[in-house]
Amino acid sequence: MKKITAPGICLRACESEDADVFAAVVRESVATVGRWMGWCHAEFNSDHARDWFAACDKAREEATAFEFGIFSEDGKVLLGGAGLNMISKLHNYCNLGYWIRQSSQGQGIATRAAILLANAGFRELGFNRIEIVAAEANVNSIAVAKKLGAQLECMARNRLMVGGVPVTAAVHSLLREDWQASLTYDVQK
Repeated sequence: MKKITAPGICLRACESEDADVFAAVVRESVATVGRWMGWCHAEFNSDHARDWFAACDKAREEATAFEFGIFSEDGKVLLGGAGLNMISKLHNYCNLGYWIRQSSQGQGIATRAAILLANAGFRELGFNRIEIVAAEANVNSIAVAKKLGAQLECMARNRLMVGGVPVTAAVHSLLREDWQASLTYDVQK
């Protein structure tokens, strides 16, 4: 999967020409996204972005992760990132992660992107289970999981590292047999 589109949103693989904008968006979001994600820091630059894109392309080829930039419907304005990662082929599940640039937060973009990825995860990739794991204090990410109808399974102690410190995380799950998405989409391989 290289591109998933739906009315109002486009998830696509980032390309080399996106590097400068991606780096600027990351730096814009240090105060909010950087609070939870160590890679989101004030020194993030275009070389970091290109390295990330190359790692994503390799993971996509190997089917070990499917990471996307979240863009406006026309694929031009970068709004954030989302992906299916930490794939367990043995147990047929993955993690669903997302982040939204600071200037676009609070508009439902993460929820729309997560719906598209859950659809693709269940319908295109055939996963039985998709997990969403967020630090217990990351109320915005937990709110997205709840909007999707994900079930809170536990508060896992020392599950995530935030700022070099282990923290408790809420572990939510979506199951294929429970998933009923209303957002239509188009997947391009």
